[in-house]
Amino acid sequence: MQALRSRGNIRVWAVVLSLAAASAFSGGETALAQDTTKETTTTGNRVFFRGGYGELLSDRAGELITDGHGAAGKNDGNGGYYIGGGADLMLTKDLWGMMPGVALVGEIGMEFKRWASANVANGDTTGVTGVSNGGVSKVQLTMLTVSVAPKVKFRQGTDFQPWIIPAGLDFHVISPTSSQINYLDIGVQFGGGAEFRVWKELWLGLDSRFHLASNQTNTVNNYWTTGIYGAIGF
Repeated sequence: MQALRSRGNIRVWAVVLSLAAASAFSGGETALAQDTTKETTTTGNRVFFRGGYGELLSDRAGELITDGHGAAGKNDGNGGYYIGGGADLMLTKDLWGMMPGVALVGEIGMEFKRWASANVANGDTTGVTGVSNGGVSKVQLTMLTVSVAPKVKFRQGTDFQPWIIPAGLDFHVISPTSSQINYLDIGVQFGGGAEFRVWKELWLGLDSRFHLASNQTNTVNNYWTTGIYGAIGF
């Protein structure tokens, strides 16, 4: 009888030790899985490079420095190219728990535009200033924009992610300066697009935006752009 009890106790202890070992192994395996998930889960941060077509809503013909008030032809082009780049910084992947799959990132970007170029009179032309300094010369119309904008991205966790910019802040530098020698402006931008994962953290996307300026340079600086971009996650 005593032998049976001893054998029973041994079996009980064997089961207890087996369960304890299984629990410890399972816990370690879970922790390892969690660590692996942390390593392979993307952050949503990206560096991007953009380019495409852009167009001013109003040309800058007839100004003093752009074409000498049209003394020798007008510098009236308003469509050209843009190039730029920036970074998307992930703020939340689910709108702070309110909307799964909907992320909010902060975009910081810089963009250069070349609107037009023409051989025209300008502020240094004899017929404009009355000073004998020369004739016509090539004048290029450009703009530099630095922006900060919230970007709402949908379908987080998938390979196709559309997005919108509800409103962002722009800082513009126009060149040449206006006839009043003003060159700084501010404004807002609205945009939308979509991106597709090509491989690992390499993305390609389409991008379209409208920029509404406050026109503090006494020129109309509103414009729109459309183009493509490549992004690399980090």
